[in-house]
Amino acid sequence: MKKIIKTKQAPAPIGPYNQAILAGNTLYISGQIAFNPKTNQLILNSIEKETKQVMENLKAILKEENLTFEHVVKSSIFISDMNNFTAINQVYGSYFNVETAPARETVEVAQLPKSVNVEISMIAVKQF
Repeated sequence: MKKIIKTKQAPAPIGPYNQAILAGNTLYISGQIAFNPKTNQLILNSIEKETKQVMENLKAILKEENLTFEHVVKSSIFISDMNNFTAINQVYGSYFNVETAPARETVEVAQLPKSVNVEISMIAVKQF
């Protein structure tokens, strides 16, 4: 059985999907972009601010299920320009303990929704 996760603390979906799905003890979080849920505006004035907003959106979804970044076991990062990797990685890394950071991949793609520069999805597990 699956549970649909919704929070007003993260952006509403812009298509036929949900913010996250809880299946058993595993939370699958849809890719998040830098929409500020309070203003419904995209944060695109710097790659660091854009990445921070993405991470805050992910944090809000995790919190809805009483989870933290410590519960994340896998991340997928999609970026429009690999030259932004270092800046994105620095912001992303500030949300994790290096010793317990999740598995992940970072992939450069031709284009992302709304022409953003970064999109991140995650998988978290409630119990180990």
